Amino acid sequence: MSEGLRVSLIFTVLNEAAALPALLDSLAAQSRMPDEVIVCDGGSRDNTVALLRAEVRFPLRVIEAPGANISRGRNLAITAASSPVIACVDAGVRIDPSWLEHLVAPFFEAQAAPVPHQMPAWAGGFFLPDAHTTFDIAMSATVLPVIADIDPAKFLPSSRSVAFLKNAWEQVGGYPEWLDYCEDLIFDFKLRASFDQCVFAPDAIVYFRPRSSLRAFYRQYYLYARGDGKAGLWLKRHLVRYAIYLVVFPALLIGIVAAPAALLQVTSLLMFCIGMAIYTHTPYRRLLASWAHLPAVEKVRAALLVPVIRVVGDVAKMIGYPVGIVWRLQKRRTRGSP
Repeated sequence: MSEGLRVSLIFTVLNEAAALPALLDSLAAQSRMPDEVIVCDGGSRDNTVALLRAEVRFPLRVIEAPGANISRGRNLAITAASSPVIACVDAGVRIDPSWLEHLVAPFFEAQAAPVPHQMPAWAGGFFLPDAHTTFDIAMSATVLPVIADIDPAKFLPSSRSVAFLKNAWEQVGGYPEWLDYCEDLIFDFKLRASFDQCVFAPDAIVYFRPRSSLRAFYRQYYLYARGDGKAGLWLKRHLVRYAIYLVVFPALLIGIVAAPAALLQVTSLLMFCIGMAIYTHTPYRRLLASWAHLPAVEKVRAALLVPVIRVVGDVAKMIGYPVGIVWRLQKRRTRGSP
């Protein structure tokens, strides 16, 4: 890598004392260390801040901003950063030893080229499931993409694994502080709309553990969908979901149970089975690739969990999305659209 280009790593925390050691340990083991680490705490009530302040393996600065949401926290940390390249991660992950090296490589390669060319505005890394249990494996297969699912030309990276130029962040107005969830998608959209130089860095890996219970998963997807509604994202996708659950599936079930002719019942059953196969095809494809070490009984359990997780997630989205829409409409009436 070329010298002379500094990198600041930023992330936000809120009551992350349990998960923080794994991140700090994996950060200390990086093949390419950041020049500085800036962390914004949103008002932790555990010993998160004490853990951060006790870190001596690399330079780390803590900004305390009680009440700041994740967008505000990131913006504060980026504002305080002194480097032209900003790398961003989440507190609840552990990172591969070469994560930062791979993530910022496109910026250094552009700088070091024999004929210098335009530096990318941003680079998106990837994340893999950090699965510990059969439930984790089923959850990961159901909700997390794999590399084969990614189209680099359309990839919208999570801010748990992304790097960008500070001046690009400034140009698009930073992370949207009016939004509490899905904020990184809005940030991605603004970057893609303003810059052509976007790079997918598939070897920049962080390990992310999905929610470990249906209750926690429901809340997560409810909040994600509420964020979609607030931001006005994915309207067609949500409308299709409502149509499937409220019109198509009920009609097929009625046809199976109450159709006046046997042929209609069989046709409805066949269509229902085809629909379920399409509905679960991608999760089962991922599951088959990740469950080799499981005993047979756990494979059955994982397979049965997949449609349950899908339904719980979809119900959470269908309940959360209109809550976000109502919030957005109220904002329009009182203050204008965000």
